[in-house]
Amino acid sequence: MCGICGVIKKQPCSDRDVSVVRAANAAMVHRGPDGEGEFGADHLFMAMRRLSIIDVEGGWQPLYNEDRTIALIANGEVYNFVELREELEELGHRFSTHSDCEVIAHLYEEHGLDFVHRLRGMYGIALWDSVRNRVVLVRDRMGEKPLYIYEQDGRVLFASEMQALLATGCVPFELEPGAVCDYFHYEYVPEPRTAVKGVRKLPAAHMLVVDVKNWQTEETCYWRMEDAPPLEGDPKTLIHEQLEQIGDIILRSDVPLGVALSAGLDSSTVAALVAKKSPGQIHALTIGFEGAGWRDERSGARDFAEHLGMPFHNIQIPVGEVVDQFGWCCRAKDDPIADVASHGYHAVARLAREQNIPVLLQGQGADEMYWGYTWLRRAMGASMRKMGAKGSPPPDYHPLRAWLPQNMHQTGLRDYAFFLAGKFYGWDRMPSGPADQLKFYDQSKTYQMAAYAAPRMFAPSFQASLADHNPAALFTVPEPRPDLGVLLTKLACETYLLENGMQQGDRLAMAHAIELRLPLVDYRLVETIIGLRKAHPDQHLRPKAWFREVVREYLPEWVLTRPKTGFSPPSSLWMNAIRRTYGQGLEDGYLTTHGVLDPSAVRRMARPHSPLTAWPVTFYKAMVLEWWCRGMAEICP
Repeated sequence: MCGICGVIKKQPCSDRDVSVVRAANAAMVHRGPDGEGEFGADHLFMAMRRLSIIDVEGGWQPLYNEDRTIALIANGEVYNFVELREELEELGHRFSTHSDCEVIAHLYEEHGLDFVHRLRGMYGIALWDSVRNRVVLVRDRMGEKPLYIYEQDGRVLFASEMQALLATGCVPFELEPGAVCDYFHYEYVPEPRTAVKGVRKLPAAHMLVVDVKNWQTEETCYWRMEDAPPLEGDPKTLIHEQLEQIGDIILRSDVPLGVALSAGLDSSTVAALVAKKSPGQIHALTIGFEGAGWRDERSGARDFAEHLGMPFHNIQIPVGEVVDQFGWCCRAKDDPIADVASHGYHAVARLAREQNIPVLLQGQGADEMYWGYTWLRRAMGASMRKMGAKGSPPPDYHPLRAWLPQNMHQTGLRDYAFFLAGKFYGWDRMPSGPADQLKFYDQSKTYQMAAYAAPRMFAPSFQASLADHNPAALFTVPEPRPDLGVLLTKLACETYLLENGMQQGDRLAMAHAIELRLPLVDYRLVETIIGLRKAHPDQHLRPKAWFREVVREYLPEWVLTRPKTGFSPPSSLWMNAIRRTYGQGLEDGYLTTHGVLDPSAVRRMARPHSPLTAWPVTFYKAMVLEWWCRGMAEICP
C-alpha cells in the first residue's frame, strides 16, 4: 500500500521533471511513511511512498521481472498473489521478493496487457515496458485505489492524489464550472471529472497505455459489471461461496488487522467473516459521538465484538474536535465531499493508527449492491414506470406515494416533514427529463435541493458558464442499455459508493497511514450478484433480502434484528457548530472572490433557516467546497 506518481514525456525527461515528481511524492508521505522508491527511463520518471503491509523488510519498490525490462510501482494489494505466484513459478518465473505486487510484473511479462484480468484486489499501477517503450497505467475494477491524470503539451502527469499533482507546480488550481455544479447536486464530483480544470481521474476498470516512441495514448475499459453473464442457482449459496473465498484471501498481511465495527449489519458481517477465518487475531474499532444519544453505537458494537472474541477499542468524538478539524478534514479528503460522516472515517482511522493496526476492513458496498438505500429503490420504481419496464417494482414504491419515506412508521415524522417541505418550498419539483433520462439521483433530497438552490446562489457569470451543463447527463442512458436493475446498481456503485464512500474512505484512512480493505466490493462477488440479478430480478424483494439470507450464516438473531445504525453521527449538531464557527468566512472567501457564489446569496444563506428548506444543507456544501479550495490553493507552490 502506498502512493504513486510520475511524469511521462514525449521529449526526454529533464532534471526539472525529476524535481516535479519528487515534489509530488513528498506531498504523499502520509500514504507511505515507511519509505520511498524511484525509477527513471528516458521518457519516464516515477516514484512511490511505501506503507509496509506484506513482506515488510523485502518488498521495496520499484519491482522488476527477471531481466529488469519491466519496472513497476503499485498502490494497493493483490489479494490472490499467493495463487498467482505459484502459477507463475510453475511457468519458470523467479521472484526476488515476497511482495504481493511483484506478481504484477511477471504476469505482464507472461500475458501482456491481459495481465490485469488475473488480478483480484485493489490497485493503482504504473508499469514501464522497456522492450515496447510504453507505460501502462491501470486502476482496479471497482475503483478502490485512485489515479489522477493531467495531460498537457506532450506530457502526462499521474498521481494517487490531487494534492500531489498540485504540489508539482505544473497544475494550475482553477475550478471546473461543470464539476462545481455537479458537486452541489451530488455532494461530490462524479468521475472521471474532478473539481480542478484539466485534471481527471483514470476511471475505475480502465487502462491507459502511453507509447512513448510514437507518442500515442490509448485508454480502454477492461471490465464492466454489466457484462457478468446470467447466473442460475440459489443466491444464498452462491453469494456465501464468494464471501468465503474473499474472506480467505483478504486477510493476508504481515501486520495487525482490524475491522471498523458499527452496530449495523454490514460491518457486523465483515467482523464475523474475518473472526471466523482468524479467531482472536482481528481487532474491532468503534467510534461514538458526543451528543449522539441513541445513535451512539459503541455498546452494540462492544457486545458483538465480545461475542466474536475480538479485542475491542473505542473512542468518542467531541463536537469541538469536529469543528477544530473541519478544515483539515476538507483538505485530507483530496476531493470536495460534503458528507459530514467524514469525521467518523477520520476518527476510526486515527484510532487504528494509535493502536498500531495498519490495516482496517470496512463494510462498504452492501447497500449499493442489495437495494439498501431508500432513494435507490425509489429510483428503480420510478424508472420502471417511466421506461415501461416489465416486472414488479420495489415493495415500498407506489407512483401515488413515491416520495413518502420507506417504513414511515419507523422513520418518524422527520422524514414525513421533509416530504411535505419539499412540496411546500418547491425544492422537490424535478422535471422528468427526456425519455432516455432515468430516475436516479434526482430521487435524493440533496440533488433536489441543489437543483432548486443553484440558480439562486451562483454568481451570474458563473451561472452563464453552465448553460450547456446538465448534472442529469450522468443518468441519461440511451438504448441499448442493460437491464434496469443492473444499470441502477452500476450507477450507484460508480457514483455514491465510489466517490462518497470509497473515495473518502481511502483518503482519510491513508491520511493516517492506514490501508483500507473492502471485502463486500470484491469484483467476483459483484459479478455473482449481477449475474444472479439478471437471472432472478430481486428489486421486488425487501431491502437487502439476499444479503440478509446469506449473513444468517454468520450473525446471531439479536444482531440481525437490531435497527440499522451504521456510522450515524449527529449531523445537525455538527453542521450547526461548523456553520457558527466558519460561516462568516464565506462572504469574502475563495468562492465569492473567484466569481462562483454571489455574495448577496451567501449572506442570505448564512441567516437562520428552517432545516426543511434547501439552504442549511446547501450552505454546508458551500463551506466544505470553500475550505477545500483554500487547502488546495495553499498546496500550489
